[in-house]
Amino acid sequence: MEKPMRNARVERTTKESSVLVDLTLDGTGEISVDTGVPFFDHMMSQLGKHSGFDLTVKTTGDVDVDSHHTVEDTSLAFGQALREALGDKAGIRRFGDSMVPLDEVLVQAAVDLSGRPYLVHRQPEIVELIGTFDTTLGKHIWESIVAEARIALHIRVLEGRNAHHVFEAQFKAVARALRDAVSLDGRVAGIPSTKGSL
Repeated sequence: MEKPMRNARVERTTKESSVLVDLTLDGTGEISVDTGVPFFDHMMSQLGKHSGFDLTVKTTGDVDVDSHHTVEDTSLAFGQALREALGDKAGIRRFGDSMVPLDEVLVQAAVDLSGRPYLVHRQPEIVELIGTFDTTLGKHIWESIVAEARIALHIRVLEGRNAHHVFEAQFKAVARALRDAVSLDGRVAGIPSTKGSL
């Protein structure tokens, strides 16, 4: 019997932005991301590609003010789509971790699809701007995803100095950890928790 497709489509509209996220967990890394914030598009594309998800993101926001609302609302919508696509989480591996190098940067990421939002995020001080992108949004991206996805996520930048590399390696590391955690495991019968729910 063929397993149902694990997919979610989330539309989120406020006075500050309009977001569409379409996410398929069992994809091939096909991505289309357009948020009006080019560097954030680049990062979300890394997340889709290296997780093996199929990911479509289309956001229009008040980028004339700044990129904060667009980035935040897109991250919230992605987190919600991840939670919804996972369904009851039956048969998943649940845990995933990765260690990703990018030139001088080394990032460790670990995730538990626990149903409980918790973030631990450690990175060195970096410049405040990458082009026009506000790097202080970095931790907030992960906070927003974690809050809506209801996952525990640990990210540690173990080495690194170039801000672009520090950001990009985090997205790649989280992508690889998620790829592992959402994978279906034939040895898992039902929900992977002694509580019977996640």
